[in-house]
Parts: sequence; C-alpha cells; structure tokens
Amino acid sequence: MDAAKYCATERLRNGACLQIRALLPGDRAEMLAAVVRLSKESLYRRFFAPKRSFSEHEIDFFLNVDFTNHVALVAVLSEDGRPTIAGGARYIVSRPRCAEIAFAIDDPHQKLGIATHLITHLIKIARAAGLEEFVAEVLPENVPMLKVFERCGLAMTTRSERGVVHVTLALSGGADR
Repeated sequence: MDAAKYCATERLRNGACLQIRALLPGDRAEMLAAVVRLSKESLYRRFFAPKRSFSEHEIDFFLNVDFTNHVALVAVLSEDGRPTIAGGARYIVSRPRCAEIAFAIDDPHQKLGIATHLITHLIKIARAAGLEEFVAEVLPENVPMLKVFERCGLAMTTRSERGVVHVTLALSGGADR
C-alpha cells in the first residue's frame, strides 16, 4: 500500500460524502484554515498547551511527511463547491513497530464521525506497514477522543499519569472495518 497516494471515500452521520486522503504539500493554506476553525479548547486538547499560531518550523513539520515514519491523512468535505479540510490524523513511528497517533477535527465538523473514519484508515495503513501498536496521550477531559479509541475495534489499554491518559492500541487482531 502506498500511503502517499492513499485515498478513500466515506459517508458521515449527516449523509455528507467525506474523502480521506494523504496530506499533500499543496494543502498548506487549507490546513492552516482548518486550524483557525479550531477553538482554544480544541487546540489545547490537541497540543496540551494554549496555542493560537504555529511557527514556520512547526508548519513544515506538519506538512512534510515521508509516509514511512510519518503518515498524515486529511478529511476533506465539499463545502460551497470547494474542498475543505475538516480535520486530520497522523502517526509518527516512535520506536520499532510502534507509532504515536494524533487527531484534530475543526470545531464546525466535530461529532460527525470524522475521527472514527480517520482512525480506521490509519489502522489499515499502519498494519500494511507492519506496525503493531499505536500509542497516544489524551487529556482526561477529552472524552470524545477516548471514545473514538474505545470504539475503533482494537484492544485498548490505558493508564493515567500526571493528568494525562496514556492509551495503547494493539494493531494485531481486532476488527477490520
């Protein structure tokens, strides 16, 4: 599977058509527009710190992925006749056969099932790449993200430490969706 060319279509809870595809270098403007649509709370839940903007170095890091050790997918909706990035997910290999995952869905598009679709596709790519587990750090109050992990079909273990929930998802076994 070529993660850099990944593309799939899904249907959201509201009936809208969602494209899940690999992040492209040309997505910079639309990705930054999606960040603007994130509330302070959503940004805090994603980055664990107050955040309103990103340095050029951070933007480069988020956009320049190799699709081997750093895979990024975007969720694209058609709004007013133009593609809109509503969210994204990525994994970064942190040690052999293990990757850290992270998600961000802009506020207007939360609660539509976008993160659920994103994790399903990240799982397919990760399994094809030979990964065996995902790890994530989630703030305890980020119940929606914890529920996405609980419902994704993978065996999940958690431990809480210093105000953070450490999540481990086993990619071996579990349901293919």
